[in-house]
Amino acid sequence: MSSLPAAEGIHSLFDTDLYKLTMQAAVLHHFPDVHVKYRFTNRTSDMKLNMEAYAWLEEQVMKLGELRVSEEEVTWLGKTLPFLSKEYLAWLSDFEMDPRDQVRLSFDADTRELGCEIEGLWSDTILYEVPILALISEAYFKFVDTDWEHEGQYERAYEKGRRLVEAGCAFSEFGTRRRRDHRTHEIVMRALVDADRDAKKDGASGGGLSGTSNVHLARKFGVVPVGTVAHEWFMAIAAITDDYAHANRRALELWRETYANELSIALTDTFGTDAFLDDFGRGLSAAFKGVRQDSGDPWGFVERMCGHYRRVGVDPAEKVVVFSDALTVEKAVSLKFHAEKCGIIPAFGIGTFLTNDFIVKSSSNGEREGEGDASKPMNIVIKLSEAGGRRCVKISDDEKKFTGDPGRVREVLDELGLGERRG
Repeated sequence: MSSLPAAEGIHSLFDTDLYKLTMQAAVLHHFPDVHVKYRFTNRTSDMKLNMEAYAWLEEQVMKLGELRVSEEEVTWLGKTLPFLSKEYLAWLSDFEMDPRDQVRLSFDADTRELGCEIEGLWSDTILYEVPILALISEAYFKFVDTDWEHEGQYERAYEKGRRLVEAGCAFSEFGTRRRRDHRTHEIVMRALVDADRDAKKDGASGGGLSGTSNVHLARKFGVVPVGTVAHEWFMAIAAITDDYAHANRRALELWRETYANELSIALTDTFGTDAFLDDFGRGLSAAFKGVRQDSGDPWGFVERMCGHYRRVGVDPAEKVVVFSDALTVEKAVSLKFHAEKCGIIPAFGIGTFLTNDFIVKSSSNGEREGEGDASKPMNIVIKLSEAGGRRCVKISDDEKKFTGDPGRVREVLDELGLGERRG
């Protein structure tokens, strides 16, 4: 099937984040028979679909079953990311989703509550999260909140890209899951590529656009697909092994068994940074190129990671910290200077701020382009709820991001000695 861009919906299996593919390959290698369940959560409870949006969403989700990876796409992926095994690429060539059997959508017409549950083998269902979240956001802004327009999006993204590059920030685009729609995403990517080229032509150095997490758009725009691993890898392994105290270490060890020194950025906050650092000894600290900060206080995190590296005998100046939590240009620039002052290399993954940053059209007075009330994006997630027959949880460094059955969350907090964080 063609993966040419379309005005709406998802038209390529590669219209997803790279870490879903890298995790899928690792799952096939280590956990080919594990059964999982995922559940949708809308953290912006005041932003709900209507019946028209739900009908469109249901149709689009069912269309995911028609997608196949093309021979050209697989060839490109193998050449671009040679650490992906030939066995995985061959498997991916024949891969197809079965949403009629694996996805359960529901909608209460009275409360307008949307339900989405995904169930099946982990390897077969891992790719649903990103496209379904993107489709939910697109449905909302296509049928519910329509007081916005694409006009000005190129200029908005270009200006952000120029400022980041000129400030020396190394950044990647991470905005697939909560983008306003596919068209916006393409506009943003075109603007960032142009801004990176123009800023460097004008003398900017030391930073720039590192790539995009979206595999399809990386191929389309000739940039690097970037990403390593998500929380679900740690969540599932903790549930499967029923050992939360050492789940981080086991997950990182299995990741290195799959990719050795590639994809070597460790995610720190699945069960809180305290638990992570207890497992992140000298061997793993030296082996991984760096860490990703995705919740909590990023400035304090920098100081803590530098202190940790020094305590275990690793030079933080050789390590990278990737920031990916609610970034803006101003926040990224501030964190860059703080990280460099503390002696560690900063990098940035910027998502919603790039692909879902709009103004309310009716609030603009037309006198100054791009000014008006902010058009709020949805804050939506799909997380593992069960793996291998056991409940999954995510603790995070931010209590608002705790995920899973509240009773199980309390149990895991106690297991990790974090009972005071029950909230």
